[in-house]
Amino acid sequence: MTTLTLDDIRPCLEGIIPAQIATCAPDGTPNVAYLSQVYYADERHVALSFQFFNKTRQNILANPYATLLLLHPQTFAFYRLQIRYLHTQTEGALFEGMRAQLAGIASHSGMAEVFELKGSDIYEVLDIERVPGNSLEAPSPRCGLLGQMRRCSERLARCTALDEALDIVLATLTEELRISHAMILLFDPALQRLYTVASHGYAASGVGSEIELGRGVIGMAAQALTPIRITHMTGASLYSHAVRRTLADSQPDITLDTDIPYPGLAQPQSQMAVPILCTGRLLGVVFVESAEDLRFSFEDEDVLVTMAGHLGAAIDLLRLDGEEATPAATVPATPTCATPDALLQVRRYKSNNSIFLNDDYLIKGVAGAIFWKLLNDHQQRGRTDFSNRELRLDASIGLPDVVDNLEARLILLARRLAEQALPIRIEKTGRGQFKLCVGTRLELTESD
Repeated sequence: MTTLTLDDIRPCLEGIIPAQIATCAPDGTPNVAYLSQVYYADERHVALSFQFFNKTRQNILANPYATLLLLHPQTFAFYRLQIRYLHTQTEGALFEGMRAQLAGIASHSGMAEVFELKGSDIYEVLDIERVPGNSLEAPSPRCGLLGQMRRCSERLARCTALDEALDIVLATLTEELRISHAMILLFDPALQRLYTVASHGYAASGVGSEIELGRGVIGMAAQALTPIRITHMTGASLYSHAVRRTLADSQPDITLDTDIPYPGLAQPQSQMAVPILCTGRLLGVVFVESAEDLRFSFEDEDVLVTMAGHLGAAIDLLRLDGEEATPAATVPATPTCATPDALLQVRRYKSNNSIFLNDDYLIKGVAGAIFWKLLNDHQQRGRTDFSNRELRLDASIGLPDVVDNLEARLILLARRLAEQALPIRIEKTGRGQFKLCVGTRLELTESD
């Protein structure tokens, strides 16, 4: 008879169907309760969330043995687990992952106290047995995931620019994994916010939209430095709606006029956010979502975590792209627009470096400061060619002392300009080199 392992019944631990736990009081009185989810810790341990000091927990503290009843969501086979309570964790990766998932729900449901995780109760799995009864045939195992990850890794290893790396990851998600909606956000350490630099599948790209740490599934994954995967949602857990609501009031000094709309699905049923890390530092988040229930499995999570790790290494290596390049020479500007007599009014607000073109918002922050510097050099000195290195050394831009990720700011600026179909664009001309193409007359003004 084959001995079952937790890996054999991993779909039972997805939280799709509530489990049941049976415990016994010191006087022999049994108690049965429902659990929202039994978390997979490793091949021999599971974790249960400690949120309330209820009868189940009282019994476990007095008698550490319990029985779990799990239902396979695809075959509808029942499994009985004999478990033994070991200890409670109040910190570490497992605890943070469980807490982040609960906090993600609480962040928009107004039930933060109810969903507060007090600890992760760790149990050793002593035995697993299949409960006799009829069941459906198990689906065929997924194939090709390792090959897809290998191809992504090989392409990332060959890329020479950050925008190329971002496009490779999105292409892998959409073409290889058949994920229709995805976005990549990078982290601004100075503002403690994430900003969208690339997306796929949305009516509007949302490039430049921002999310605070701790807001919704994206913000919680970033704050806790742990993946968060939601396989099914109710009306009370539509994360994208929460993100849209909180964008307006997250920073009172920034109005909605300078907020780029978040591009998420109106009614997602499955979502997953995976932090992009390198040497323990948060660089950003890879986020995917779907209108389908149960779209993302633990296998998808494994792939995204691996992919995000490769992307994090690539971002770190490419961060100083062009650092060895010498500053570009001053050359006369060459108009690129068929109507050079047209006038484009550009206004910069000094308080947050927000840029408006003919009263339409474009960008703010470091990217806004970069754009203002480029336009002034073009207007005053006729420059069109620039280098990443000179921008990084320019104190007027105000790059943060922490990791600045200048290349990401330039990608954000270039994509915002391209989306607006403006007579100004940024074109990459080489490693760490780019050209500002201006095809109209400019009028530059500043306000406090």
